[in-house]
Amino acid sequence: MVIKNVNLETVCGITSKLPQNERLEVAFAGKSNVGKSSLINALMNRKSLARTSSQPGKTQTINFYNINGELYFVDLPGYGYARANESVKAQWGKMIENYLYRSRKLRAVFLLIDIRHKPSDNDRNMYDWIVNHGFHPIVIATKLDKINRSQTAKQVRLIRETLQVRPGTVLIPFSAQTKQGRDEIYDILDSLLEQEGEHESIG
Repeated sequence: MVIKNVNLETVCGITSKLPQNERLEVAFAGKSNVGKSSLINALMNRKSLARTSSQPGKTQTINFYNINGELYFVDLPGYGYARANESVKAQWGKMIENYLYRSRKLRAVFLLIDIRHKPSDNDRNMYDWIVNHGFHPIVIATKLDKINRSQTAKQVRLIRETLQVRPGTVLIPFSAQTKQGRDEIYDILDSLLEQEGEHESIG
């Protein structure tokens, strides 16, 4: 996949109505500070279109990025931010659930997990939540450059076991610094676009 044109097209807050997009959507979910904005920027070949921050909990909206006029990257609010009060957390949860339930064009959900740590209860709940909404999450193990190469297989196994991932689940170790794993994600996106094209031609 070659990304030429990127546009932050829609920003939805808690009370906003979700857009009825006609292009396929892929969503990115993950807890606060897992590297979601960095991943999206790396995929888009942009340094700071998706705003990164050392302060967790910055993404409090659902952001729709139009990619090449072909698909949308959907950046979901980070979950599990400890300092957010309970009512805010509940609102974020409702936003995410509303999107997963209502989007007609959502074709894949990428769930980001920090490769350095055992997945949290929030991560497990999010994985199960996505599965219960009828999707098979593609797990992206972020911050790969922060561990020794010899630790990768052990950490990947820990993520698989802790999340109790379904058989056949794709798990991609990724580094926003070195871009390792980016081509594998591009391949998935290309495959989704191809399937969507076939589906439209049949329909």
